[in-house]
Amino acid sequence: MASPAAPPSRPRGHKVNAFQLIALLLAFVLVAGVGGVLAAGLFIPAVAGAKAVTDTSIEVFNDLPTELEQKPLPQTSTIYASDGKTVLARFYDQNRTDVSLSKISKYMQNAQVAVEDKRFYQHGGIDVEGTLRALVNNATSDDTQGASTLTQQYVKNVLIQNALAETDPAKKAAALEAARGKTNERKLREAKLAISLEKNMTKDQILEGYLNIAQYGLKVYGVEAAAEYYFSTTAAKLTPVQAATIAGITQRPGDYDPTLHPSESQRRRNIVLNDMYAQNYITKKQYDEAVATPIKKSLKIDKASITNGCQPATAAALFCDYVTRVISNNDDGAFTSWGKTADARLDALKKGGYKIVTTINLRDQKIATKKVRNAVPVGKKSTTTNKQGKVVKLQLESALASVEPGTGKIIALAQNRPFDGSAEPIKNGSSVNFAADQDHGGSKGFSPGSSFKVFVLAEWLKEGHSLYSTVNGTPRTFPTSAFHASCIRGWSPWTVGNSDGSETGNMTVLRATYDSVNAAYGDMETRLDMCGIAKTAESMGFRGSESGKSKVEVTGPSMALGTQNTSPLQQAAAYATLASDGTYCEPVAITSITNAKGKKLQVPSAHCDSNALDPKIASTITFALSNVLKGGSAKGNELADGRTAVGKTGTAQRSKAVWFVGYTPQLSTAVVVTNAEYEIDLHNVTVAGSKYVPTEQRWMYGGTISAPTWKAYMDEALKGEPNEAFPSPDSSLVGKPQTVTPPKSSDDDKGKDSDTGDDDKGDDDKSDTKSDDKKEDLGDRIKDLLNGGGSKDDGGGDKHGGGK
Repeated sequence: MASPAAPPSRPRGHKVNAFQLIALLLAFVLVAGVGGVLAAGLFIPAVAGAKAVTDTSIEVFNDLPTELEQKPLPQTSTIYASDGKTVLARFYDQNRTDVSLSKISKYMQNAQVAVEDKRFYQHGGIDVEGTLRALVNNATSDDTQGASTLTQQYVKNVLIQNALAETDPAKKAAALEAARGKTNERKLREAKLAISLEKNMTKDQILEGYLNIAQYGLKVYGVEAAAEYYFSTTAAKLTPVQAATIAGITQRPGDYDPTLHPSESQRRRNIVLNDMYAQNYITKKQYDEAVATPIKKSLKIDKASITNGCQPATAAALFCDYVTRVISNNDDGAFTSWGKTADARLDALKKGGYKIVTTINLRDQKIATKKVRNAVPVGKKSTTTNKQGKVVKLQLESALASVEPGTGKIIALAQNRPFDGSAEPIKNGSSVNFAADQDHGGSKGFSPGSSFKVFVLAEWLKEGHSLYSTVNGTPRTFPTSAFHASCIRGWSPWTVGNSDGSETGNMTVLRATYDSVNAAYGDMETRLDMCGIAKTAESMGFRGSESGKSKVEVTGPSMALGTQNTSPLQQAAAYATLASDGTYCEPVAITSITNAKGKKLQVPSAHCDSNALDPKIASTITFALSNVLKGGSAKGNELADGRTAVGKTGTAQRSKAVWFVGYTPQLSTAVVVTNAEYEIDLHNVTVAGSKYVPTEQRWMYGGTISAPTWKAYMDEALKGEPNEAFPSPDSSLVGKPQTVTPPKSSDDDKGKDSDTGDDDKGDDDKSDTKSDDKKEDLGDRIKDLLNGGGSKDDGGGDKHGGGK
C-alpha cells in the first residue's frame, strides 16, 4: 500500500511587498501600542482574515524575533607608559570608546536627534507618519526615501555588529546580508525589534547606545572617538559646531568625513545646525556663529587617535611589540580569560577596550634608543675582516635592556635598527626584537661570553671559597678528569686561553674577575660541580633565549665562559639579582590592566624570590666587580660624578658578540653588539667608517662599544637620581690577602693577540687599553675592609657602607 503523501514543507524565504508591509506595520504598531508586542503578534492573524496580507506575509512576520541580542561592542584597547597617561599604542578592530550619556555633550545628543529623528521622544520605536510616506514613495518612485528612526538605526547597527562577531564565515556572510540587505523583510524585522526595544529600554538608553555604536568616519566609531579624532577633545566638551559636524557624518561616513571631503561635510553640518535651530536646541546667535565657521578652521585633528598597532609608538615600538607577545603567549597564565589561543587573545586585545599600563619609562626609552643608534649607526655600513683576510661589509646590531632591581620592571628596551613589525619592514628596519628572547619576538639570542662568569663566581662563594683564594690563570688544556658534574656524564678535554698572553700564573679570584681571565675561571670550575653552577645561574635569573630552551644547559666545562645564548633583557634581570641583595624578579612589562567596565584584571607577576642568592654573596660579587670599570676589562667607563656602579664585560668566541652588563642599586642594564643576521668574527672592525679597534688589538671586546654605550645611557638615565651605595661585602667571603706568584711575562708575550683562533669555546674579553692600575697591590683595600672600614675601590665610587 502506498504511503500517504508527506505534507508540504513550510515555505521559507517569501518576500513581502510594500503594501503588505504597510498593513503589517500598521496592525503591529496599533496593537503594540495598546497591548504590547506579544498581543500584537497574536492579533496579526486576524488581519490576515481580512485579506490585508497573505498567509506568506503572516508567516514571515511570525518568524521574526522580538528580542534583540545586544553583545558588547568592540572597543579600542590602549597601552600606556608607566605614568598611566602617555599613550604608546592603540589596538582596535573598530576604533571606539564607550561612554555613558552623562559624558556626552547635550549639544551632541540634540544634534543627532534633530537631524536623524526629530520625533524620537514621541514615537514608540517607529515613526508611522514617516514610514508610510517613505513606503508609498519608494513603491511608486525610483527616488527612495529613508524613514528609519534612531531606534531602528540602532537595531540595524546592533544586528550588523552581531553578524561581524560570528566566527563561522558562512554564518557571518548570511547574517550580514540579512542585516544590510535592502529588503522589506529587513525593515519589518527592524521595526518589530525597535518596538520591542522601546518597551525594555528608556529613550536615554537607546540614544546612548546609538551614539556609541554609530560610525562617524572611516576609522571612527562612537562619539568619544569622533570627538578625539576631529577636535582633540572629549564627547562631554563638544560645542554646537563640533556636535553638528559629527552628527552629520553618520548618514554617509565616507562622504561626509571632514578630513576627506570638507566642502560636503560643511554643507551637511549646516543642515544639522539648521535642524537644531528649527527645533530650538540652539539659539539664533549660536546658529549664526556656527554656520559662519569654516569647517577646516573648526577642526583640530588628532591623527594619533586613529593609529592602530605598535608602529606609531616609534622609539617604544620595540617594547610595545614585547607587550603584545606577553599577552599572546599568556605569560604567567594571566590572559587565560582573554582566549584559548594566541590569536584569540590578540583578537581580545583589539576588541576588549582594555587600558594597559606598562613599566616603560618613556624618557629612559628615548635615551636608550638614542645611545644605541649613536654608537652603531643604522644605514652606514660597518666592516670586519674574515678568516681569509677579506674585508666584509655588514650592518652591526646593538641592543639594550634596562630593568629595575627588586621589581623586575622593564624600564627600557632599545636597538639601533628601527623596529617594524609589518610584513614589509622599512629600509634598515627589523621585525626582530634583539633585546628579548625568541618567545617574545626576539632572535635566538647571543653567547654571553664572560658575562656568565658572575654565576660561576656565585657558586664559588656558595661552596665556601673566597675572592682572595688563589687560582692558576695559565692557558692550558684541562683533561676530562679535571671536572665534575652530578647531573651529566661525558665531555671532552677543554683547551682554554686568555685574551692577552701576559695573563698567566697564579692570581686571586678577585684579580681573575676584574681582568676576566678565562683560564683562571677554568681552574675555579675544576673545584665546583658544573651542575651546581647551572642551578645557581638559574636561581639568579640566567635564561636561555631559544624557545623551549630557557633552562640552563650543562654542556661541559666551556659553559663557564657563556656558551648558551641569552638575551640582553634576561642578562639585565639576572644582574639585577646582585643589585637587589640577592632578590631575583622575572622581567615584567605590565603593571595594571582594567577592562572596559573599569574592573582590574590579573597581570603577570614578577615572582620576586628574595632567596635567589644569599645577600652576603650578592654584595661580595658586587665588590669583586667594582674595579672592572676603573682598571679592569671596561677601564674608563665609570659613571659620571663618581656614581657607584659595577659591571662585567663579555665577549663570545672570536668576538661574534660583545657585551657589557652593569648596574647601580636603581638600574640594571645590558648592552650587546653583534652581527645578528649571521655569526661573523668582529675583527679589525670599522663602524660607520670609524675604526673602533686599535690596530695592535684587532679584536672587538665588551669594553670596545658595549661598555661606552652602557655608560652613555646610564649617565643620562640616572641624572638627578641619588648616588646610592651598595652593601659592604662579607669579609669571610672576601678572604685574607695571600702571597701569590707574580704573573710571568716575556718579550714573546708582549703584544700578543687574543687566543681567538683555535680554542673550542674560549672567551676573549679585554678592554681596548691596558693600565698599570691592574697591577696595584690590593692589600691596603682588603685590610681596610677587614678592619671594618668601607672599600676604597674607585670603581665602586663609594665606601659600601650605607646599604640600599
